[in-house]
Amino acid sequence: MGVVMKNAFIALLSGLIFGAGLALSGMADPHRVRSFLNIFGDWDPTLAFVMGGAIIVMALAWLIQKRITKPFATDSFLLTSTNNIDPKLIGGASIFGMGWGLAGLCPGPAFAALVINPIEALIFAISLFAGMAAYALISHFRIGS
Repeated sequence: MGVVMKNAFIALLSGLIFGAGLALSGMADPHRVRSFLNIFGDWDPTLAFVMGGAIIVMALAWLIQKRITKPFATDSFLLTSTNNIDPKLIGGASIFGMGWGLAGLCPGPAFAALVINPIEALIFAISLFAGMAAYALISHFRIGS
């Protein structure tokens, strides 16, 4: 199996596992996510448990990564070397959070929801790509870039 095929297979398998996890946990259901964010109403703590599980898995992955010299599917780890908190990060996180709260979806669950709830997820996906295109357009014409 060639390197491209191996990487494509790993990406596909990872996406299927991620999507299955979202579907099984109910996180592709916008109502469940909005219920988690509604702390003064009919609060649903399920997302907190999903996030806790993800944090545990990621903590283990970081421990394992420190002990190995090379990843399985590529020549080196691509780790960020920056930890700056700047206005772009805060603005982007704020917009992401508002969209997540309004729609009850973020990109991963939205694509998993295309199978479960295609109309709502498709509207979200189109809006997501429109926002990305708007950012690319604005960034391209910004003075000093």
